[in-house]
Amino acid sequence: MQNASDEAIAHLIAVGESYRCEFKSNFSSKGDGKEKICRTICAFANDLNGKEEFGVIALGINDDGTPSGLTIDDELEQKVMSIRGDGKVIPFPSFIAVRRKHRGQVFLSIEVRPSTSPPVKYDQRIWVRPGNTTQLANGQEELLLNEKRRNKDQPDDTQVLEGFYLNDLNLDYFKSQYLVQAFATDVLQANGRTDNERLASTKMIGYGRDGALYPTVLGMLCLGLSPADAVPGAYVQFVRFAGDDEACPVMDQQEVHGNIADVIQSIEAKFNAHNQIPIDFTSQDREQQFSQYPKVAFQQLFRNAVMHRSYFGSNAPIRVYWFNDRIRITNPGGPFGMGLEEFGRPYAVGYRNPNLAGALKDLGFVQRFGAGIGLARTELHNNGNPPLEPDPSANYVSMTMRKRP
Repeated sequence: MQNASDEAIAHLIAVGESYRCEFKSNFSSKGDGKEKICRTICAFANDLNGKEEFGVIALGINDDGTPSGLTIDDELEQKVMSIRGDGKVIPFPSFIAVRRKHRGQVFLSIEVRPSTSPPVKYDQRIWVRPGNTTQLANGQEELLLNEKRRNKDQPDDTQVLEGFYLNDLNLDYFKSQYLVQAFATDVLQANGRTDNERLASTKMIGYGRDGALYPTVLGMLCLGLSPADAVPGAYVQFVRFAGDDEACPVMDQQEVHGNIADVIQSIEAKFNAHNQIPIDFTSQDREQQFSQYPKVAFQQLFRNAVMHRSYFGSNAPIRVYWFNDRIRITNPGGPFGMGLEEFGRPYAVGYRNPNLAGALKDLGFVQRFGAGIGLARTELHNNGNPPLEPDPSANYVSMTMRKRP
């Protein structure tokens, strides 16, 4: 995202708080300073006024426009930028933090771009900024945000599937399970929102070229009665080989179909069934139990594959191939939004499917964004496994875990 000019930011601050500018004197994780900043980031990303203009949170500026004396250092910048990884503002907002000066003192300018896929939520609620205050969106404002999305270029996961219909979605599952995890109770109890409005707000459906509503890729992945009918690669091939290569006999294999939650739970159940836990009676006075592979490492790598794979341009499934000496997880689609040399670095991650990532967060499969590979590496090390072996390319990403010696 290109930085705004000093002159443009100075003009916004001179005018005072508005639908594009918010003053914050401090950033406190214990108080409500961070909370209010997150809400405002969400509201700026939603761009209710539809003018496609960036919003600015001037951190270190008092309500009256004077500098607050807040210390602006690397630690503060890192705290602000970590908001993306917290996983509470979804889909991920595009913002930067830039040190600028006002009346001779440094402040931190948090500059937020409008989202291409509104509505954006913070902490299970949709926030907007119709004037100089941030507030919860009402039903009419949610409709406006849904209409805005219709007119923007969408990421892959919110592309509309015009060959399919709303009865291809499991609406009972949506109402009884998904919604209660995706939205706060007070939001769900608000009146005036139809099922279709809720489906649209969660990006499960969208408008086609004829103005009618159809399932999106996200809708079919999360709610589809048969997702692979609409998205041919939306399944997982699990194979357990009785040896160290693909020429060996097969001990177990299954193509796992279903919605995202069912697929993740089924594959992880497969992992648990095959992951032997030997007992060591000799090296310690007390018996020690350890697994061939740490469960958390597998979960992180597999869920990353589901989140980041390309659902367009390839009909190939995610492949989980289990050999005697290793597990290899391969997903179609190379690293997105970064070079191959950046792949695997902490928080160096782009999101091909930002709304799917948000849905996985809503469903409880993701806690933090951008930390999966690092966590997997740590778990492998702590369990005594060899280092993780990433193999990214332009067309796929493969991650190999070696068996604990």
